[in-house]
Amino acid sequence: MISAILLITIFAHRNKQMTKKKKRNFRKKLFVKNRLVILNEDTFEEIFSFRLTLMNVFVTFTLGGIFLILVTTFIIAFTPLREFIPGYSSSQLKKNATELAIKSDSLETALKKNEAYIKGIQKVLKGELEYAKFNKDSILAEANVPSDVNMKASEEEMKLRSEVDKIEKESGESKASKNKSDKK
Repeated sequence: MISAILLITIFAHRNKQMTKKKKRNFRKKLFVKNRLVILNEDTFEEIFSFRLTLMNVFVTFTLGGIFLILVTTFIIAFTPLREFIPGYSSSQLKKNATELAIKSDSLETALKKNEAYIKGIQKVLKGELEYAKFNKDSILAEANVPSDVNMKASEEEMKLRSEVDKIEKESGESKASKNKSDKK
């Protein structure tokens, strides 16, 4: 039993040393200088060469990837290409939709007025309404009946108005006295 525990601890100790060595080796490999040479296959003439490290290659590809993502994002965001992405619509389409919404609203209002006018004419034709009381303007006024909204000011609002008036008067007086002192 003791020998098994001893073997496990020795193995664990060696394993820690191996991982430390691997980490050190990997760090060393990141900064080892290598040479990339491009040669002409027929003449073995050197076309160009680079001195690189693994870290330089990693950084270059990472920055290149980030740059490519940024360029793609800006191209899509600030050009008409964004219209091809699902969920985005063209500005012309939005403008047309707004205009159509306004037109449909005005058509609904005109339709309500015409329906009220036709109902009034039907009442006159059926004899339910005297002709003397029938007027197109009164029918249209009935179609545009405003909602019952209390437009009277509450007590709280009246108090607030009086406080604001006092503050405005005080600030007006202080400005007037300031202007008089400036003129002297």
